[in-house]
Amino acid sequence: MTSASKSTSRRKTPASPAKTAGSPAKRASASGSGKKAARAQITPERRHEMIAEAAYLRAESRGFAPADPLHDWLTAEQEVDARLAGQTQGADAPVH
Repeated sequence: MTSASKSTSRRKTPASPAKTAGSPAKRASASGSGKKAARAQITPERRHEMIAEAAYLRAESRGFAPADPLHDWLTAEQEVDARLAGQTQGADAPVH
């Protein structure tokens, strides 16, 4: 056999779907289920920002009247943690 006949007799096999679709994370995000996973993976920095915003909104809602800022923070922390826990359990409560 010549080298030309060898190259024409070999056929490429089609790539498997797993190889062409990308990583599992890419497949999950492409299917839409990645959105729930992304919501469940809140970084500590983002959680801190969410708590700070919620505490600020609590103070703003009472017109910034003097109060205990620690109480605002701890209450906001409980609210944020409850919302995040609800999301990891499949609840669709919006997180601000």
